[in-house]
Amino acid sequence: MDRKNKNAPGIVLIVVAAVFWGTMGIFVRKLSEYGFGSIQIVTIRLTLAALVFSVILLIKDRSGFKISPKDIPLFLGLGFGSILFFTVCYFSAINMMSLSTAAILLYTSPIWIMLMSVILFHEKLNGRKIAALILAFAGCVLVSGISGNGITLTGLLVGLGSGFGYGLYSILGTIALRRYSPFTVTTYTFLFASAGAWIICRPADMISKFFAAEHPLTLIPICILTAFITAVIPFLTYTLGLKSVEASKAGIIATIEPLVATLIGIVVFSEPLTVMSGCGIVLILSAVILLNLKQKKKEGKS
Repeated sequence: MDRKNKNAPGIVLIVVAAVFWGTMGIFVRKLSEYGFGSIQIVTIRLTLAALVFSVILLIKDRSGFKISPKDIPLFLGLGFGSILFFTVCYFSAINMMSLSTAAILLYTSPIWIMLMSVILFHEKLNGRKIAALILAFAGCVLVSGISGNGITLTGLLVGLGSGFGYGLYSILGTIALRRYSPFTVTTYTFLFASAGAWIICRPADMISKFFAAEHPLTLIPICILTAFITAVIPFLTYTLGLKSVEASKAGIIATIEPLVATLIGIVVFSEPLTVMSGCGIVLILSAVILLNLKQKKKEGKS
């Protein structure tokens, strides 16, 4: 009983993180109304978040800015290959399909993590993992074209790409956390990601769109809220939550994000939820939970 009470704050923090991540679609679509493209919205979010995380690390532990030159490729992978890639894919998916479908395809990430772990860490591919793959594939089929949402092959691949990039963060992040604190890892990840975003966002066009807006000053609070609500707050609360909640359990709790995104899509944007797409959501979440439960059992035996 005491242990449950001790873990309760951590569970609440992870739930808060998942809820904040689930609101991402609101800000993406709001900034899209001002004419910003997906990559430009990503740049705004990553840049402001990188600045905030740098200030936090500066206050908390200045020595955390010291990293080994040999680890620069690792942080490049985290920043470019994971955060930048998955965010661009996810933000693009949000504008190509319903929020619920985009969020569910993002949460195929545990499947990608499992496949990458088999290849990189030589983990065994057992029957439970194969069953999870089948569930996830069937779910993706249902939430795509067959469910009546009219998703193109390009849209489906972009959505799956977001899940792959998101999953890559767990693989590379696990390696980085063996050498550095979570604050150092997060700060450098966002610094590299934001630097990459500026290379591909067409800065001149983005700045001109900012000043061409009917009320440019109203954009400033929207941009700040986008960074804080979809990046700074959830990443900080999730990191703090992991101090008292094991990663496998945290992964299960975080799956409420697509449910939040689905509810927002229905309530705020009047998006329909068909029976078939609802079944697809259940199948994919079942696959995610199945994998996480297996990981939890494995941790319990060790």
